[in-house]
Amino acid sequence: MSVFGLDVGTTAVKGLAVDPSGDVVARASRGYPLAAAKPGWSEQDPEDWWLASQEVLAELRATAGRPEAIGLSGQMHGLVVLGRQQRPLRPAILWNDQRTAAEAEEIQNTLGPERLISLTGNRALTGFTAPKLLWLRRHEPDVHRAIETVLLPKDYIRLRLSGELATDVTDASGTLLFDVANRRWSDTACDALDVRPEWLPRALESPEISGLTSDGVPVAAGAGDQAAGAIGVGVDQVGPGSVVLGTSGVVFAVLDHFAHDAQGRTHTFCHAVPNTWHAMGVMLSAAASLEWLRRTVFPDGGFSRLLAEAGSWAPGSGGVIFLPYLAGERTPHFDPNARGAFAGLTLSHDRGALARAVLEGVAFGLRDCLDVLRGSGARISAARASGGGARSPLWLEIVASVLELPLARTQVDEGAAFGAALLGGIAGGVWRDPHEAIAATVRLTSEVEPNPEWSARYGELRERFRALYPALSSAMAIAPSTPASSPSSGETT
Repeated sequence: MSVFGLDVGTTAVKGLAVDPSGDVVARASRGYPLAAAKPGWSEQDPEDWWLASQEVLAELRATAGRPEAIGLSGQMHGLVVLGRQQRPLRPAILWNDQRTAAEAEEIQNTLGPERLISLTGNRALTGFTAPKLLWLRRHEPDVHRAIETVLLPKDYIRLRLSGELATDVTDASGTLLFDVANRRWSDTACDALDVRPEWLPRALESPEISGLTSDGVPVAAGAGDQAAGAIGVGVDQVGPGSVVLGTSGVVFAVLDHFAHDAQGRTHTFCHAVPNTWHAMGVMLSAAASLEWLRRTVFPDGGFSRLLAEAGSWAPGSGGVIFLPYLAGERTPHFDPNARGAFAGLTLSHDRGALARAVLEGVAFGLRDCLDVLRGSGARISAARASGGGARSPLWLEIVASVLELPLARTQVDEGAAFGAALLGGIAGGVWRDPHEAIAATVRLTSEVEPNPEWSARYGELRERFRALYPALSSAMAIAPSTPASSPSSGETT
C-alpha cells in the first residue's frame, strides 16, 4: 500500500510513492521546457505538465501499484486561464515572470499598501497571480474576455486527473485575491481589481478530498510548494520552523493565528494544517550566491573543493563581509535594486575566504528573515533544514550558529513531493491528520547544534553586515532595475 505525491515544479514534475511508515518505494521525474519569448517573460504549456505527470504516475504505478490516494503540490502564483471546454487559452505565465511591474504598482495604488497587506498578508509583487490577470486585460484583451476559469499550476493537473475545478488555501493565498485571515476568496480584492468571482475555483483545506480519478483514487487538495515542503520535513505546528537553503532562501514559521508584518517584508499564507497559517521571510540569492561564486572564480571546479577551501578560514573570513543581494532582495529590505558586494578585502584573502564570506553572508540574510518573523510574533525554537545547500555540513554549522538555532535534516530530500504524498494519505484515510502523518513518517537523520564560539563571533559581525546595506544603498540605486521575483520554494529550493 502506498500514496503518491506529485510536485509540479518549474523544470519538472517530481513524483514519490510513499508507504505508511514513510519509506519511499518509488521515485520518478519528467522535465519540460520553459519559454521566454521576451526578456523577463517566463511561460509554460500546461499540457506539458500534464504529459509529464502522466508519465510520472505511470512509472510510479509500475513499481508501487495503484495508490491509495494522490496529493498535489507545485510552483505557486502561476496563471492558468481556461476558456470553453476547460481548455487553456494561452501558455501559463509563471511565478518568475517579470512583465507585470506596472500592474503590481496599480494593485498597490488601488487597494493601498496597508489595506492590501492586512487583507492578503502580502505586498503586490510581479510574480503573484493577480498582476498577471491585469496584464492580460491590458495587453491581450481578447484572451481576457474569453476567460471562464482561473487556475494555479498544480490545479490544472487536478482538473485533468479528476475533472474537478478546485484549489487549496495555501496556493490561493499567493494570488492577492484571497482573504488569508478568513481562508476564503476576497470579495474586496476581486471587486477592486475587477476580477469575476465565478472565475475562481473552490478553495479547500489541504488534506480535503478534491475529487476522484477515473478509477476512484482520491485526490487531495494539496498545497503550494513551500507549505507542502514544510509538511514534508515535519513543520506542522508552532515551534519548529523550516530553513530552506535552495536557489533562494526561506525561513518558514507556523502561526496559530493570522499575523503579518506591517511593512510587508515577509509573506503570510494559510498553512496546509487546517486553522493554522505560516509566515515566510525570503531572500532571493542563497545557494544562487554560492553558484555565482563557483561559476565566476572556479568554473572548472566543484562545490566540494570550494567548500573545503572555505573551511580553512575561521569565522569572519578574515574580515570579509558579503552582501548576498545579487538579484535584489525581499526580506528585510524589499529592494529590487539592492546589489551584492564584498567589503573588507585585502591582499591576504583568497578564493576560500570569498567562499566562506558567501556562506556567512547568506546566513546573515537568513538571520534578518528570522528576526523580522519574530518581530511579527512568530516563535521558532528549532528548524528543519532542506535544499541543496543543506547538504554541506560546514554551511549548516554556520547557519545554525548565526541563527542560534539547532538545525535538523530529514531522511527524504524531496520535501514538497513528500508533503504532497502525506496530504494525499490523509485524504485517503491512511492517517487522520497532518500531525499523525508526520509522526508516522518524518524521520530526522542528523542535527547540527550552534557552535557557541562561532555564535559569539557572528553576533559581533552581524552588526557590520547590517550596516553595509544602508551605507551602500545610494550607490546600488544607479544599477539597472531588476524587479524581485516571487518565491517558490521547491524552486527556492
